[in-house]
Amino acid sequence: MGYWEAHTEKKREDSPISSFPVCPVSETEHGDFIILLLSVSGIYFYLKGSHAGTDSGLIIGPNRKMVPVKLLILGAQNTGKTALCVRFLTKRFIGEYDHKKEVTYRCSRVVDQETVDLEILDMAWKENSVASLESSIRWADGFLLLYSITQRLSFLEVPRLKKLIDQTKQSLVVPTVLVGNKADLEIGREVPTEEGQRLAKELRCVFRELSVAEAVLAVEAAVLQLIRLVLDQQRPLPDRRSYMLTVRHALTRKLTRSKTMQW
Repeated sequence: MGYWEAHTEKKREDSPISSFPVCPVSETEHGDFIILLLSVSGIYFYLKGSHAGTDSGLIIGPNRKMVPVKLLILGAQNTGKTALCVRFLTKRFIGEYDHKKEVTYRCSRVVDQETVDLEILDMAWKENSVASLESSIRWADGFLLLYSITQRLSFLEVPRLKKLIDQTKQSLVVPTVLVGNKADLEIGREVPTEEGQRLAKELRCVFRELSVAEAVLAVEAAVLQLIRLVLDQQRPLPDRRSYMLTVRHALTRKLTRSKTMQW
């Protein structure tokens, strides 16, 4: 999924959309394409994206406020971290990747009517020194912890990673989703589902077991659930005095209504 942006501009003679009679798609020399949405008083509103674009999370209008959300995906080697990222972003599954590189993916999504500027950091396992991990943990708002159901060692690595997250963030509640990957390889299972559920409960995580290779909807649901956890934590708590006044007024109205009905 490419990073989509909304643009507005006055119609110009050299504008790539100046010759659009209706709402066609035009490909640029860079392999991007432009979709004309509408024109109002000579101002053209259009979307610019790439062929790796997505059909959701588009920013329609220049003034739409975006909420930044930064996710960090952690887990032992060969658990499917990069595959999960690419699956979520492009809906495609690719089994082999270069594990030596650290990659940050960026896209925009609309989640529960909020426009999210999403960044996902996929760290290279061999470079996971404690110092670099702590720096990345401080950067992130939420965490995806991956293990493979066919690798018990990857499952045993999870508590260490969660402990480091809790110590670094120093918060009682850290948005975290524990994902047991490769659920399609049942014949090679080494970690029962029940163990994953118990561990998630102990670590105060949401638990999901899925197959990145076979279930794109399950992958999307896991990432979107983590985004929602982050958004919930970012929302400010209501002012206590204001909240208590609201409750008092609601109780007063209820009591008044009850007395009226009895009378």
